[in-house]
Amino acid sequence: MTDKVLIRSETSADVGAITEITVAAFKTLGISDHTEQFIIAALRAAKALTVSLVAEMDGRLVGHIAFSPVTISEGSPNWYGLGPVSVLPECQRRGIGSALIHEGISRLKDLGARGCCLVGHPEYYRRFGFQNIRGLVCEGVPQEVFFAFSFNGYFPQGDVMFHEGFKANGQQEGAGNALLVPT
Repeated sequence: MTDKVLIRSETSADVGAITEITVAAFKTLGISDHTEQFIIAALRAAKALTVSLVAEMDGRLVGHIAFSPVTISEGSPNWYGLGPVSVLPECQRRGIGSALIHEGISRLKDLGARGCCLVGHPEYYRRFGFQNIRGLVCEGVPQEVFFAFSFNGYFPQGDVMFHEGFKANGQQEGAGNALLVPT
């Protein structure tokens, strides 16, 4: 990363820019159903954004990451879902997404989180410590793109359910399943 990037918590003034960043980041990704901006809005409306960070470069927002609670069928508390993570296309491949992920994980740990789950590209997320865990699944998601990162070495077993906000698709009724990918 060559430019100085500031990672900070989102503010209410950032909401419009976060939507624009998210739409732009996922616009050309064929594996996305382009509901990521609606997911973030639904999580925010439900007050389920446990950690929501923006990346700012030269006074301009260029990235965003969201973390929200997940439920695990075996009852393990304090696990979170990572996603969506978005970086403006012209700012990708500069370490901004990595900086957002590292800072977000650090903040989750500070809150006493036990771990984090996500759906994403294997080549990207393994470098942060995320692993495919046998016995920890998310219904409807292929195991090879479902990852978990334990902060204390213990991996729960069972079904992971992301917050209801992940069903948001911009319609009053109905649901979409966004496959979250790195940017």
